[in-house]
Amino acid sequence: MLEVPLLIVIALGLSLFVRTFLLESFYIPSGSMEQTLLIGDRVVVNKLVYDFRDPRRGEIVVFRGTDSWAPEQQDSRNANALSVAVRGVGKLIGFGPPGEKDFVKRVIGLPGDVVGCCDSAGRFTVNGHGLTEPYIFDNNPLEQRSFGPITVPKDRLFVMGDHRGRSKDSRAYLADGVSGTIPRQNVIGRAFVKVWPVTHWGTVPVPSALGSVDGPPARPKGQGAASDNQPAVAQPPPLAVHAMMQRSWRWPRRGLP
Repeated sequence: MLEVPLLIVIALGLSLFVRTFLLESFYIPSGSMEQTLLIGDRVVVNKLVYDFRDPRRGEIVVFRGTDSWAPEQQDSRNANALSVAVRGVGKLIGFGPPGEKDFVKRVIGLPGDVVGCCDSAGRFTVNGHGLTEPYIFDNNPLEQRSFGPITVPKDRLFVMGDHRGRSKDSRAYLADGVSGTIPRQNVIGRAFVKVWPVTHWGTVPVPSALGSVDGPPARPKGQGAASDNQPAVAQPPPLAVHAMMQRSWRWPRRGLP
């Protein structure tokens, strides 16, 4: 008679352990990561990987927003006792609603990177390199993209959504050059696979091009390196930051923005 309750307790305990330390499921409730992640998709987040290494450019991460990050979705669901209890059990095993400060974005700038927009082709730049970003959907108009350059502070990350015209991300909170970046310690984990719906199943790839922008940009052909007699030209002063963000995205179960 006691076997079934005992098995249930063990299963809940294992689920809680896995959700707390290893893997957690997140539901996507809004469109700031389209078309990479669609509304209704469920992703699994590896919560252990960043205990062994730092986040890398191009990875999609779930993180807790700082105080300057406004919640992107309000919970307007029924708050009766039964619904609260059901959501509590779901959260315990990794299928609960999102917290108001949980977000999902793509890592673009690492500590020490100089990020800004735009180069002559209208591309976002990291350390002077224009990025080729095939995942971008519905970008902002060119005249609304300009900001920076800024240097990503130590132990912080610069993140953006793939749906650039709709994502309220690091660009929206750059009044002091720091607030828009997120603390490394706030990162919950890396989203690495889509598991629902089954028609969307698959891994969440990392574009290789974003890993090759560590140094200064290559000089045009025919232009030599700076010498003692020809010092390198100083970079222009930072441009004024443009507050140009629109809506973003958020998620239930636990979900993300």
